[in-house]
Amino acid sequence: MSKTNARPLSMFLFALAALTPLVLFASGIFWGGWWAVAGLVYMTVFAALMDQIAGLFLGDPPDGVEFPAADVLLVALAIGSLVLMPLAVWAIAGGSIAGGAGLSGWGRFAVFLGAGLWLGQVANSTAHELIHRPGRGLFWLGALVYCNLLFGHHTSAHRLVHHRFAASADDPNTARSGEGYYAFFVRAWAGSFRRGWAAETELRSRRAAPGLHPYAIYIGLAAVALACGYLIAGWGGVLAWAALAAHAQSQLMLSDYVQHYGLTRKVRDDGRLEPVSDRHSWNAAHWFSAAYMLNAPRHSDHHAHPARPYPALRLPSADEAPRLPWPLPAACMIALCPPVWKRAIRPHLNRWRKAA
Repeated sequence: MSKTNARPLSMFLFALAALTPLVLFASGIFWGGWWAVAGLVYMTVFAALMDQIAGLFLGDPPDGVEFPAADVLLVALAIGSLVLMPLAVWAIAGGSIAGGAGLSGWGRFAVFLGAGLWLGQVANSTAHELIHRPGRGLFWLGALVYCNLLFGHHTSAHRLVHHRFAASADDPNTARSGEGYYAFFVRAWAGSFRRGWAAETELRSRRAAPGLHPYAIYIGLAAVALACGYLIAGWGGVLAWAALAAHAQSQLMLSDYVQHYGLTRKVRDDGRLEPVSDRHSWNAAHWFSAAYMLNAPRHSDHHAHPARPYPALRLPSADEAPRLPWPLPAACMIALCPPVWKRAIRPHLNRWRKAA
């Protein structure tokens, strides 16, 4: 099926794809690890198979169409993530539900893998959308989701640094060609923390009444989250919360790594970067993973229109923007093995550089 004949994703499909694994992982916490295994299969094997139905639901929505339910789904997913995290910590750190014996060892591991995967791929996409929404309530709900993942600084660094400097050496979250994921993670995490702090501090210096520094809020809420972990299961709960957060953060950082890998903006004669365009982000033309990641694989259009709601994002043609040959989650899995990733992506990167 060609893209021109494909239909755009409906809000029903976004909701079904994103909420189903949340229900499965929550069921795994209450009723046994096999439900969590089903959630893992859903987000890996089933998603990969559905993505192979090429061209399905890859159409662009008509101009001017509105999506009144888009923010409702974001709020539902955000609340789901805020509830899933403490429940998963309870299950992983040895808690029992309603006086039961708790999960087996493999059940706890399945919950850890699955909940971390959903928090990193779906809750992260949710928070990302929320911090770009114009309403302050939605913005701070997105920030709260990030703080729950001990990653609050991403709220500032993404908007104030990444969107300004993407595909350049000035952006910590743009991976250089030849840079492995693990080296990128350390550099990008620390660099985005520092650059986001500096950007917020500069903004505050221009205000007559700057108020509380956002980083004080991020760090304070992260401390509250870890305190909740302690209340749930002692120091084991703190460790489980931190481990789940690290798992989720790794998913977010993998997306950043893949979606700008090796792409660079030119520096103009006046020393400024050329405007960001479609050719400065990798996209993925796979409909099912796009549905549960809230169209995150349509990354070029997001950079061109940060305020555009996720159901309205458009997929540039392969002639206009770099396109991954794999679904975004699969590309992230490949990136976990840097030698394999560099070898696999090199011909596609070289081909695009020549075309550009």
